[in-house]
Amino acid sequence: MTLKIDQAGRVILPKPIRDRFGLTAGAELEIQETADGLMLRPARRRSSLVTRDGLLLHRGTLPKGVDWNRLVEEDRADRIRNLGGQ
Repeated sequence: MTLKIDQAGRVILPKPIRDRFGLTAGAELEIQETADGLMLRPARRRSSLVTRDGLLLHRGTLPKGVDWNRLVEEDRADRIRNLGGQ
């Protein structure tokens, strides 16, 4: 596959590649020089979940359109159903 560099030095990754690697706008990539040329790969991400005071906390950002309140209510309802043996 051949890519072109524009006047600003940018490279556009084809959509099938972005989809395959889960790359979205703002995703960070690492570039490494090798004996064969350049290697481009997704930047290593730190876990968005951390344990603090015995609780799992999400320290990342939620995707657009996620309704945090709805997720909490659905989880609460599931837990209540499970406690009731349903």
